[in-house]
Amino acid sequence: MSNMREQLLAKTAGIRATSSIKEDEVKRSNRTQTAPGLAGALAVAQLRVQELESTGAASQLSVSDMVPNPWQPRRIFNEAKLSELAESIREVGLMQPIVVRRSEDIYQIVAGERRWRAHKMVGLDTIKAVVVECSDEDMAVLALVENISRDDLSDYEVALSIRQTEKEFPDRKRMAEALGMSRTGLYQFLSFEKLPDFVQKDLDLHPRLLGGNAADSIVAAIRKHGEAGLDAAREIWPLVVAGNMDQGKVASAIKALATRRVTTNSASERSIDKFFAGKEHAGSITKDVNSFTLKIKAGVLTEAQETQIRELMSQMFRPQPN
Repeated sequence: MSNMREQLLAKTAGIRATSSIKEDEVKRSNRTQTAPGLAGALAVAQLRVQELESTGAASQLSVSDMVPNPWQPRRIFNEAKLSELAESIREVGLMQPIVVRRSEDIYQIVAGERRWRAHKMVGLDTIKAVVVECSDEDMAVLALVENISRDDLSDYEVALSIRQTEKEFPDRKRMAEALGMSRTGLYQFLSFEKLPDFVQKDLDLHPRLLGGNAADSIVAAIRKHGEAGLDAAREIWPLVVAGNMDQGKVASAIKALATRRVTTNSASERSIDKFFAGKEHAGSITKDVNSFTLKIKAGVLTEAQETQIRELMSQMFRPQPN
């Protein structure tokens, strides 16, 4: 994994803990509000959940009538921790109701998906829940901010959810603010969408293969070397999937392989023809994929010959009448 999340959290080390932020300090408006930085965004997201919970009364709802938050970035849940939670619920019941919103004939989970999954593991038919009114933007921010702050969520999963969430925000600047991160940090997550399809397909199955920093470097390496870079990535990527290459070395490996191939191809397509004035080497004509170069040694040409060459070149590249 990359250290993107650690870098973001380090920048917000001075933010107060959630427990020290009073609810009346967070003024709600018609759009999601956040405090500065990722830690602040998480604190305000938690307060927002508390605010939503206070607007409704808990009731028992059918587990089968619920679906996860559509903006939920998490694709893999820790089965061991879920089993522990399920056992706790089996023994003492659910201490805190989950939060849901109504969406046509089903309920979408605003907060508490792990508790809902644990209920399913235990085999319970109903779950204690609070039904609230919640905007799409709130749903998106709550799902993202909560999960970005957790170490067990991969950068790729965060990136997928960010892409899915974009339509809920007027621009990426506003989105970065809502998530408590810099625009640079946001663009690093978005670099995943620029990876080749064959890489993204494997990440769909194994999202921890690449972190955000590595993905950003790989995209830059492929872009710099064009088709040669893409071909190199296609050859190198299976080594990453098999666990035989560290993700941090992929970009440099792509660069090295692409450069070597371009150099080899250029050398194989290069030709040099020498010409002589009597027995004296007078010059050469070099041709490769990028140029056609004529070199003549100083002092070999007479003034008349030089004039002839210049006139010939002028005639060759003079625009021809239609």
